[in-house]
Amino acid sequence: MTVGVALNASGAQNQVDASVQLAQEAAAAGLRSAWFGQTFGADSPQLAAIVGRAVPGLHVGTSAIPVFGRHPLLVSSQAQTAQAATHGRYHLGLALGTKLLTETGFGLPFERPIARLREFLTALRQLIQTGTADFHGELLTATTPVPARVPGAESGVPVLVAAMGPQALRVSGELADGILPYLAGPRALAEHIVPALTAAAEAAGRPAPRIVALVPGVVRDDVDSVRAKATDSLAFYEQIPSYARVIELSGGRRAADVAVIGNEKAVEAEVRRYRDAGATEVVFSGTEIAGEADRRRTWALLGELAG
Repeated sequence: MTVGVALNASGAQNQVDASVQLAQEAAAAGLRSAWFGQTFGADSPQLAAIVGRAVPGLHVGTSAIPVFGRHPLLVSSQAQTAQAATHGRYHLGLALGTKLLTETGFGLPFERPIARLREFLTALRQLIQTGTADFHGELLTATTPVPARVPGAESGVPVLVAAMGPQALRVSGELADGILPYLAGPRALAEHIVPALTAAAEAAGRPAPRIVALVPGVVRDDVDSVRAKATDSLAFYEQIPSYARVIELSGGRRAADVAVIGNEKAVEAEVRRYRDAGATEVVFSGTEIAGEADRRRTWALLGELAG
């Protein structure tokens, strides 16, 4: 599973039907994985399960479910069900989320996010690995008066975290299987993210972590017009300190500076830069930004690189 795409069918008449159709097209192009974001719309694990069952061989994942407003028991149930539905091709992505969406949407204070992430991962690992939990933390409690194992998901569920800051990377290295950095360019990966994550995993006696780099990008000859659109569509992330920091560490000023836009030769070179920087997998997002023709052109190239 080396190259994939994030699927966005939120503007379709039926998001589930459209997602299945896009996933079939992605698999036909040679792509290895399809990923689904999580906001307040479609339930991403359920969507991934439907798509993964409809498109045999394609790996599916969520990128990423915020830990605020969720509970490990419920997320474990969702993830294991998706894993059973896809026969081992589901990958669970978690995130800290943002202060704005957490406090506005859930009415919850965005407090002690790293401590919450640590407790969430600790309880979740117990549930996924054993089907039981007996966890009593400062912020979370997770116990299983009845079994929480889903038959068909005995192989477990890979857990990835959208971590990029030093503390989140440390927790992820200790307790997760890898990370899902977004808007982190090759420089930020090679100089800051990969070394910190790898050191934390080694110190905890964990296997080498996966680094699934999510990259906004598209194959396009007219670079300037698309970069202008990307500047508008990605501006939201510049307001979030963790993203602003990683954009700067990547050598950019605006989020769109990290986007990969260019012809086939230029995009292929950038994918190789990500791999050289330590990314074990590369997932392109926002490939629909320039229209259907360029999306298909992008997927054709990425499918070749996946092979």
